[in-house]
This record gives sequence, structure tokens and C-alpha cells, in this order.
Amino acid sequence: MSELVWTGLGLLGGVGAILRFRLDALVQLRSAGELPLGTLAVNVVGSFALGVLTDAGVSGDALLLAGTAVLGSFTTFSTWMLETQRLGEEGDERLAVLNVAVSIAAGLVSVAAGWAVGAAL
Repeated sequence: MSELVWTGLGLLGGVGAILRFRLDALVQLRSAGELPLGTLAVNVVGSFALGVLTDAGVSGDALLLAGTAVLGSFTTFSTWMLETQRLGEEGDERLAVLNVAVSIAAGLVSVAAGWAVGAAL
């Protein structure tokens, strides 16, 4: 892998992380309740975008940069799990289970929609 690609991975990874932080904060500020909707929004958008990339035929360094660097740092499995654990520890097991179920269902629907869009491109 070239130095340019390595540099791009680092820079684009930073961009993805900043975009995640901004979208998460924007959604959370506008939502009421305990459910971490900001993280849900980030992961649904990321799933859709990765679906588009993969079925649009993006491959090689372009997929590495867009899929791994940008979307890999944009989406967040660890925050999703931490927030789910926090809900359970605070005694709201119903919301913890709901967070897992809605996130998985929305992610699967989102990636399928992304595949459909990507295939149409």
C-alpha cells in the first residue's frame, strides 16, 4: 500500500470520526428520551452508505478509503454497546433490548436499501 493511501486512511478516518460526533450530537440534542438515537442515526446512515459503495462496484483503494477509513470511523459498534450496557445498568432493560433490536433491524434494512441504490448506479 502506498504512502498516499496510508495518509488518506489516517486523514479520512479523522473526518469520519468528526462527522460521527457531529451527527450524533445533532440528533441527540433534538431528541427526547433515554434511547441513544444519535448513535442509531450514525449507524443507520453508515450501513446505508456502505451498502451503496459495495453494490455500486467500488473496490480496491477507493473502498478501503471510503468504506474502512470514513465509514469505519463514522459508525460505532463500541458506543452502541456501551450505551446499551448503560441502559441496562440504569435499570431500563426494556430500552436496552429495544436499542439492540431496533439497531440491528434498522441496520439490516438500511444496508439492503443501500445495496438497491448502489446496484441502480
